[in-house]
Amino acid sequence: MNYDAYRDVMIEKQLKGRGITNELVLEAMSRVSRHDFVTGKSPAIAYGDFPVYIGNGQTISQPFMVALMSQKLEPFPGMKVLEIGTGSGYQTAILAAMGGQVYTIERIAELGLRAQETLQQSGYGQIEFRIGDGTKGWPEQAPFDRIIVTAAAPDVPRTLSEQLKPDAVMVIPVGDRYFQTLKIVSRTAGKTVIKDDCGCVFVKLIGEYGWIADDDYR
Repeated sequence: MNYDAYRDVMIEKQLKGRGITNELVLEAMSRVSRHDFVTGKSPAIAYGDFPVYIGNGQTISQPFMVALMSQKLEPFPGMKVLEIGTGSGYQTAILAAMGGQVYTIERIAELGLRAQETLQQSGYGQIEFRIGDGTKGWPEQAPFDRIIVTAAAPDVPRTLSEQLKPDAVMVIPVGDRYFQTLKIVSRTAGKTVIKDDCGCVFVKLIGEYGWIADDDYR
């Protein structure tokens, strides 16, 4: 199938048309084949303006949200970035395509291993993977220039904010199980500064410093 026309519409209408201007983000999302990460779906679904179910109770975020979070990271080539929630691997690929040195953690082994295989087949062999509790971060590789969390936490995990370099940035959705606010977290002069951005809806961040279990809130 010809996916190019659908990708072009995604870039022009869903991204540029809604204020995505960062050239690194736009270039990465024009290069990465989103349909590789939602196999078996039609072009209209793979590049549609909505999240797509990928199994195990998880989704791949709509293209605009991927682009928005990537832009809010203020990305730069060579950034050392931690991703919490590998999921399908699409956001991971975008981070790598922007020139990031990517470390990614997925709680669900089946998803993490599938994403690793897809990313390696797509030529992103430089990414470091881990299966485990993303709320604990990756202390052995800290500190990071950027952290992106692709699941909703009840609050900003201190374990993650403490793994930021000075003047670094973390983007994370925070709220209850039904609705969240995208938070922009920075570390300046040893202090953590948190700013609200936009409303959003993500699956829950399960872990010691997030949601305790699927039906419990912490």
